Amino acid sequence: MDFPLPLSKGPWLAGFAVFFLLGLALFGRDPSPNPSSQPIRYNHAVHIASGMTCTDCHSGARDAVRATLPGLDTCLMCHQEPVTESAEEEKIRAFAAAGEEIPWHQVTHVPRHVYFSHRRHVALGGLECAECHGPMETRTEPPRRPFRTLDMDACLNCHEQRKVDNDCNRCHR
Repeated sequence: MDFPLPLSKGPWLAGFAVFFLLGLALFGRDPSPNPSSQPIRYNHAVHIASGMTCTDCHSGARDAVRATLPGLDTCLMCHQEPVTESAEEEKIRAFAAAGEEIPWHQVTHVPRHVYFSHRRHVALGGLECAECHGPMETRTEPPRRPFRTLDMDACLNCHEQRKVDNDCNRCHR
């Protein structure tokens, strides 16, 4: 019985390297949008310094299940007319002229199988926005990734620190 000759290591190594690099290129990237991928380079620090609060733009953050990303109408309440000479501010009016909503990229995500209520955590639990979202009042550009990974360990640790029930059914529905 004849057996085929073993293949040399060269082609196998080259093939492995190609597939490894291809996998790294496809799956090894940071999936979070970077600041340039947000449609407007929003400066939280300037807006907070002017007296605004998180809920001025993110409605629902205190009293609803979900906080929202600001819609065009929210931005136009202050920026219908130029406030500064910022090119970023001008983008707001360009979206309005085109009749388009601002296509913000959501950065912070909660897994689909988890029920999370901003109202329960902020209004009832007394958490400040910064506890999960970080010091946004100092940010001069949109964040690249979430301040805190919202996974089960983070949630359980927070609940334990605050002596909150960790019953599975409170979050997993």
